[in-house]
Amino acid sequence: MAERKTLARPYAEAAFQLAQERNELKPWGDMLDMAAVIAGDSRVSTVTRDPRIERGAVAEFFVSLIGDNMAKDGNNFLKLLLENDRVGLLPEIAELYRGFRADAEGRVEAEVLTAYELTDAQTSAIANGLKRRLGREVDIVSKVEPSLLGGVVIRADDLVIDGSVKGYLQTLSQQING
Repeated sequence: MAERKTLARPYAEAAFQLAQERNELKPWGDMLDMAAVIAGDSRVSTVTRDPRIERGAVAEFFVSLIGDNMAKDGNNFLKLLLENDRVGLLPEIAELYRGFRADAEGRVEAEVLTAYELTDAQTSAIANGLKRRLGREVDIVSKVEPSLLGGVVIRADDLVIDGSVKGYLQTLSQQING
């Protein structure tokens, strides 16, 4: 996984720098998110890897699927990825771009895993607590993970807070077994 992020980083940095220079952070983010979803589709992956199909035609195919979410010069960026056989890195590029954008905007994205769906009040309380701790605006991405049994696991940047029942039981087991 680290190798894919390493390969994706220069592309994400270039996209971010271009978007920042043009004051188009949101359009580029939307385009990269959409392109990542499209690139992740197995049928699209088959088309992008087919040597019989011209790269220009594949780029136009991407542009048509992205539609209104295409950022200015985004088609050139996609062509570059296709020419360098890096379209498969679009999910990592989009993820890194979101991180660069969040840093520039003074925000952080926090992944919150819970055994059950959070209420709006719980989500707000978690966001406010993290905002006080991290000193930045917090965007919550909530995911339900029934294997946690109860409690919550929060990941924001390098911060990991494991307040889940599963995590507590694992810690207790390690302490007992020495």
